[in-house]
Amino acid sequence: MKPAVVLVRPSEEGNVGSAARAMANMGLDELVLVEPAVPVGDLARAFATHAGLAILERARRAADFTAALTPFRRAVGTTSTRGARILAVPPVAPRELPAVLARDPDGTPTALVFGPERSGLEREELARLAPIVTVPCALESPTLNLAQSVLILAYELRLAELAAGASSPRPETEPPAPLAELDAFMAQFETILRRVGFERNTTFPGVVRDLRQIFARAAPTDREVAMLRGACRRIERAIDSDAR
Repeated sequence: MKPAVVLVRPSEEGNVGSAARAMANMGLDELVLVEPAVPVGDLARAFATHAGLAILERARRAADFTAALTPFRRAVGTTSTRGARILAVPPVAPRELPAVLARDPDGTPTALVFGPERSGLEREELARLAPIVTVPCALESPTLNLAQSVLILAYELRLAELAAGASSPRPETEPPAPLAELDAFMAQFETILRRVGFERNTTFPGVVRDLRQIFARAAPTDREVAMLRGACRRIERAIDSDAR
């Protein structure tokens, strides 16, 4: 299964069309637009040309960031060289991405997530994604056009696909749990942290964000998330018992 491209709150119609064309050039065909997203009109279709028109017609619109990620088990984030400075862990380069994704079994639903043209992905959004990819641009001009970013990542994945060939199956491994399940665990975990008094000051949201990034990087499986949620339930019962 080839990855989908998720454009978060794109504001330029031409960029959406150009991204669709880049996807078609590199063999990707699933496009998701996260609201509020610019309407797809004549300008987008003109930039998409014939190759990307079908992709534009099939594009799915998601009400928000969470809804966009719900179908996926792996979501790759992207940020500029400038944006990478806020990350707790080093980002990977586009050329390294295929090897990271190859650790997941074939058919793992995967998204490549790109932020708005003017601001990029928010810090809280990046915390839910792993790995985070940065194109190593010159410091004097550290940001790329949205469609250029899509093309670079899609190109590296295409090269890796051609190099591997159809006769090189991936090793048998468990896929990451659905991102919606990971979100549910994090909500449960955050509630426990609040109940045991971990929320002491204004740094708590940042701590939760960093913990979310840790679990996103770990990419736990269904079984592992179920185990974590089971542990959380035991802790909650113990808290309730002590309260009585």
